[in-house]
Amino acid sequence: MRETIDGAALRDMILCAYDALEANEQAINELNVFPVPDGDTGTNMRLTLGSAATELRQKQASTVTDTAARTASALLRGARGNSGVILSLLFRGLSKGLKKMETASAADYAQAMTAGVEAAYKAVMKPAEGTILTVSRLAAEAAVAKAKESAYFEEMLFAALESGKAALEDTVNQNPVLKKAGVVDAGGYGYILMLEAMLGWLEGRVTVSQGQEAHKAKADFAAIADEDIKYTYCTEFIVRKANKKSVDLLRAYLGNMGDSIVLVDDEEIVKVHIHTNAPGRVLTQALTYGAMIAVKVENMREQHTALEGHTPTLAVPDGPKTPEPEEEQADPHAIPDPVPAEKPIGTVCVCAGDGLEELFRQLGADGIVSGGQTMNPATEDILRAVNLTPAETVFVFPNNKNIIMAAEQCVPMTTKKVIVIPSRTVCQGISAMMRLTPDSSAEALEAEFNEALQTVHTIQVTYAARDSEFDGHEIKAGEYLTLMDGQLVGSFADMDALVEGIDPAIADLSPEFVTVYYGADVTEADAESFSGALGARLPDAETSLIRGGQPVYYYMISVE
Repeated sequence: MRETIDGAALRDMILCAYDALEANEQAINELNVFPVPDGDTGTNMRLTLGSAATELRQKQASTVTDTAARTASALLRGARGNSGVILSLLFRGLSKGLKKMETASAADYAQAMTAGVEAAYKAVMKPAEGTILTVSRLAAEAAVAKAKESAYFEEMLFAALESGKAALEDTVNQNPVLKKAGVVDAGGYGYILMLEAMLGWLEGRVTVSQGQEAHKAKADFAAIADEDIKYTYCTEFIVRKANKKSVDLLRAYLGNMGDSIVLVDDEEIVKVHIHTNAPGRVLTQALTYGAMIAVKVENMREQHTALEGHTPTLAVPDGPKTPEPEEEQADPHAIPDPVPAEKPIGTVCVCAGDGLEELFRQLGADGIVSGGQTMNPATEDILRAVNLTPAETVFVFPNNKNIIMAAEQCVPMTTKKVIVIPSRTVCQGISAMMRLTPDSSAEALEAEFNEALQTVHTIQVTYAARDSEFDGHEIKAGEYLTLMDGQLVGSFADMDALVEGIDPAIADLSPEFVTVYYGADVTEADAESFSGALGARLPDAETSLIRGGQPVYYYMISVE
């Protein structure tokens, strides 16, 4: 057994932790029920730690300080969702605890784990027990206690793991939502998998234990009732500080606006995560501290449990790759340098489907990034498109709630001015792009684009992946699952029932224009029949049919 680890050992331990998250991503997703069954905890944790894994693979680190610092920096940039933010905070504190160390003893590492927990609890305004916070805290406490008895690293980490497992088992009793669903906390489970993988590397085991086999395989979503959903919008943002206004004032304000609050106060930025019913008011208050450099607002009711993330391809050519000065060889993931500006305004749009790509190009898009639901592009994919757009200011339209934050990370990573329009659906993005007037100022366009987002309602028709019950609706696997603006309209056994079911929701909006975009799995004849039946029920609206070619969604319907 060993008494210390160096930078190379810590690097391998972290990479093994990433492999464990990658192997168990969907299993973690299917446990997630807090605060609603959004099913993305595993994906968020895997993508967050993946940002560090990529950096660590590019260059060997000799000291634990270097490895921990590079990991923490990458996680802060790449954190996704509440679970990703917490994970980044745990490593940020760990990095501070291992500062100025070539090697770390078991006691050093245990104390650094405690520093990570303290950083996470400090940033979360209303820490919820029965979560990854509880699991990491009790694991760190056990690590510190064991390190006082034994100098061996393996024994210290084993003690942390055993205490963490016990804490994980108890999360079902600490959190009423978990108790209803009969599962343990998803983030806590992911953290335990990471500890198991790190200990597995120390002990020389090739495979990482799956662990927790006795746990329920999936959450019982039928047990989650509407009253469990107190705040609808998951809101995340980063503000670049422009004044010395006390962040404590913002902290106090947020405390009255929602829950699940995480506030990271750095020297240059303020990073916030909050669940709230009034994201606009929260963002307006945050703007009094400086300019937004990243914003994401998601309706948590709209998220699903069985979606896997994929690395998409970029529908623009790769530019020249410039290696980092310290690299011995070219980085295959390097981003092309920004091309010279030939015009004041440019646009980059994210979408999936050849019909939609062509439509966005006709509306003036300079770059198309291929991606969407279940195929979220990475920040670097979007950044490539931004840098290859020959404009001073580049507007980015994510067109999906899960892509907004990835787009926002581009803002400080390029010399171009990037403005992310938080379009949460393709229909919103199309409506906004129709207002593109290249001769207008960036400020005027930003206002126009954001106003356009408010004028369109989006209906999405996909399929139900499993039997469940939500918002009082009984859903059967394979039925047509229909959402409008993130709210469940219902599920329907056939298209006739679907048209009849969504008609009242659309009619209540008194629309002037209804546009139906049909997907890759729908024939033109079926699409015409569907659009005709819908149009017959909406005689006062102008109904149009466009081939989108999108995956996942049979139909996306824009209502204006």
